[in-house]
Amino acid sequence: MGMDVTSLSIPLWIMAVVSVLQVLLLIGIGVGGCVMYSRVMALVNDLESRQIEPLREKVDAILVDVKSVTARVSQQTERVDQAITGTIDRVDDTAARVRAGMHDRVSQAVGVVRGVRAVLMSLFQSESHA
Repeated sequence: MGMDVTSLSIPLWIMAVVSVLQVLLLIGIGVGGCVMYSRVMALVNDLESRQIEPLREKVDAILVDVKSVTARVSQQTERVDQAITGTIDRVDDTAARVRAGMHDRVSQAVGVVRGVRAVLMSLFQSESHA
């Protein structure tokens, strides 16, 4: 069975044309992908410059304010803590002085009461012996 070369040429031509069409299609897809990528990147850059950059500046400004407020609160907290500590120390000192003063007065009063009691006891004992 002999094959004629001319009978193979038509399928070969069809395959060659299909291969050329495939190459052209792949080149078109590549060019379209590059164009789409550049458009998307331009859109992203535009969106970033119009929307994200102003938001970032506002967030940075808010962060600066938050840091300032935090520093103030920390400073005021330290001042309040020092004031409370000083006040408590003064109250403790005053309580100790009052306690010491009252102890002296109470001791004197107790001494006087004991003396009066001793005098009364000696008077009552001397009357009961008489």
